[in-house]
Amino acid sequence: MFLVGLSGGIASGKSTVVAVFRELGCAVIDADVIARQVVQPRFLAYQQIVHNFGSEILLESGEINREALGNIIFSHPEKRQLLNAITHPKIQKEMLKQIFKYFALGYRYVILDIPLLFETNTLTKFMKHTVLVYSDPQTQLSRLMKRNGLAQAEAEARIASQLPLDEKCKLADHVIDNSGDWESTRRQVLRLHSQLEDSLDFLLVRLVAVTAVAGIGGLVCFLLRHFLS
Repeated sequence: MFLVGLSGGIASGKSTVVAVFRELGCAVIDADVIARQVVQPRFLAYQQIVHNFGSEILLESGEINREALGNIIFSHPEKRQLLNAITHPKIQKEMLKQIFKYFALGYRYVILDIPLLFETNTLTKFMKHTVLVYSDPQTQLSRLMKRNGLAQAEAEARIASQLPLDEKCKLADHVIDNSGDWESTRRQVLRLHSQLEDSLDFLLVRLVAVTAVAGIGGLVCFLLRHFLS
């Protein structure tokens, strides 16, 4: 099994691509979903965030108001770094647990859906392949304004806060152009999936791992028969 890092930009259409991969039966680990889970009230990260950002970021239900927190870190880079320092270790730990689960289930590869994969640049070294979901600037801007109900200037500021998609293209092993219609995007995903499925990457590692597990299992059975006979 090998890891495939998937990223994009705000309103580039990454969720559309992920939906096609899931439809194909691929294992997908969504860093955003995990990020929401680790800041629930019952977790340590929640207490640390409230301590550092104050109770004004809480909803009436007691949960963290993601929009309010997002506004703070958008305007204050040092606050974004603090939030990342709190949440990233917890997120990565949960991702690792899920990776082992899919390895045990025998998946050929696992997709890690990480929005800021290329910005943080700390996880790319663990990826055998990296994939960028691209959208041309005008389409990206239009989608963001429509989706979030933003004025053009505000949408442009949100896009400018991320590494430009053209720069990310240079860093990615594969690029899926989501500027066109859904069918075009789907065909690109199907083609990439076929390439990844046919890849021999890490086949030797899997064979060694399976052999080792089988050997350990055989040894355990032998010892049990020896001591119970």
